Amino acid sequence: MGKKIAVLMTNDFEDVEYTDPAKAFKEEGHELTVIEMEKGKELKGKQGEATVTADASIDEVSPSDFDALLLPGGFSPDQLRADDRFVQFSKSFMDDKKPVFAICHGPQLLITAKALEGRTATGFKSIRVDMEYAGVSFKDEEVVVCGGQLVTSRQPDDIPAFNREALKLLQ
Repeated sequence: MGKKIAVLMTNDFEDVEYTDPAKAFKEEGHELTVIEMEKGKELKGKQGEATVTADASIDEVSPSDFDALLLPGGFSPDQLRADDRFVQFSKSFMDDKKPVFAICHGPQLLITAKALEGRTATGFKSIRVDMEYAGVSFKDEEVVVCGGQLVTSRQPDDIPAFNREALKLLQ
């Protein structure tokens, strides 16, 4: 039985950090819902390779509708963390111990949600200090799995390991 995965994303997401995991998850029968401020909005990837249409507005969904959360990187997470609705949405997955998959700059939403204290995780090099200040035990590794719930990776090169570990948690 496929799981329902919420994806929090807006313009300037890191293209492959959405497209590659999305493809891997769909191939295993999981369903993704891209959530933005506005349903139907066309979201453009930072590299100009991917265009994704938002399936839902943040106001019409609830974390309880989903089994897991995907946070692609790029400039998208930094924009979304300025909006409390996205921060609270992310926080509830961490609080409810549901799987959360964050790559590159994706953990920025979890930093703002104050949901990373005491966790072991990784992220893009430029947010390492932010993560450490947020109470993370930071590991410079291609994929870090914490507590059988949180899967984090550093950059696009880490996607195969990221997808592998995320799919294990979705089984």
